[in-house]
Amino acid sequence: MKRIIDLLIGDSRLWSLEHRLFNSFALLNGVSNTLGSLNPSSNYSYLFALNLGTGILFLAFYVLSRFYSFYRSLYWPFVLTMQVFLFFNIIGNAGSQGGAHYYYIPMVLISTILSRSVVTTVAAAGLGVAFTAGVFAIEAFQPQWIKGFMKPEDRLSDVVGQFMFVQLLCAATVIILKNHFNEERNKSEKLLLNVLPVHVADELKKFNRVTPMHFDSATVLFTDMVGFTKIAEKLSPGELIGELDHCFHKFDEITLKYGMEKIKTIGDAYMAAGGIPDANRTHPLDAVLSALEMQHVMMHMKREKERQGLPFWQIRLGIHTGPLVAGVIGTEKFSYDVWGDTVNTASRMESSGMPEMVNISRETYNAVADFFDCEYRGKLVAKNKGEIDMFFVRRLKAEYAADAAGIIPNEKLLGIRRAIETQIRSAA
Repeated sequence: MKRIIDLLIGDSRLWSLEHRLFNSFALLNGVSNTLGSLNPSSNYSYLFALNLGTGILFLAFYVLSRFYSFYRSLYWPFVLTMQVFLFFNIIGNAGSQGGAHYYYIPMVLISTILSRSVVTTVAAAGLGVAFTAGVFAIEAFQPQWIKGFMKPEDRLSDVVGQFMFVQLLCAATVIILKNHFNEERNKSEKLLLNVLPVHVADELKKFNRVTPMHFDSATVLFTDMVGFTKIAEKLSPGELIGELDHCFHKFDEITLKYGMEKIKTIGDAYMAAGGIPDANRTHPLDAVLSALEMQHVMMHMKREKERQGLPFWQIRLGIHTGPLVAGVIGTEKFSYDVWGDTVNTASRMESSGMPEMVNISRETYNAVADFFDCEYRGKLVAKNKGEIDMFFVRRLKAEYAADAAGIIPNEKLLGIRRAIETQIRSAA
């Protein structure tokens, strides 16, 4: 059904709400007027020509808007066609004694929905009032101009039929509007949730601000491409963005898999955090598992590039666990971010690491040592941090590894993560 609707009025991903609404109403009026020309009446030839002529005109507006995107310049021709049609339809349909004047209700509704400014809305409504006043002035002072019913009993059926059709037309208008607005709202919701965590987005919508939250323990993961600048010089901007997008798309999938929160990308650097915005106890494990899988992805890409004789990137990964503050600051271009010494130390873990290695701090090591084989590097000097204990994560321990490389976790390790979460919930 959605494919048919998109075919008729335009794909919501590519077409604006205003454009699709115009297409909807032009098509609705075109079809209803064309079908209305087939309705026998006492003034059949007059109303047949009026309905068919305006129906064809509305369909022409639809074609010009749907296939040639002229909708912005078609507002007033569309509104004037509705006004003129109703004016002559009422005169040719017994004036106020018939039911055609009920159509001014959906006409004003459609004109208002499609207008792009208050001035346009007032002008369209004022024009409608002027046409309506003109109809009743004619009925009062030139009644001979009004075409009445040939048989008095036709009046009741006409009024009932017209009134019921206007109700259906108004209902269809509201349904069209509701569906379009719901679709636009869903697009906005999806976009917002793609930028902010769910409860952060909810708080922002309710209060227009987000209160930063302190987390006693979280784990921050940094990655950086080794040799990025040198290789980037050999690639066109399109190729460079394409390569980065491919890598970061894989990283997004990995962080989502392990419940990590992507924070941002800065050039060729990728940053994610575990244990936020929903606190948990598995975040050091989640971060290291994410890093190992990112390492695995980049090593696989390296082998493919080497086989093709193409330049390749290597990756450094750094992880640290500790307290931090997370939230949204500012009023424009919102983004969920983290602050604190934990973030700085995680960045130093990355810069102090080596290509294709996952470098972690003592704090992270203490949390994951039961699950991974790690190599102690000693106390190394990190910029502005002094000497820090650092460890390379080599692989998952044999009892948890699903393959010889010890990269991809098996169900046993995932079961341990679930058990930890269950224990936390029970303790709470």
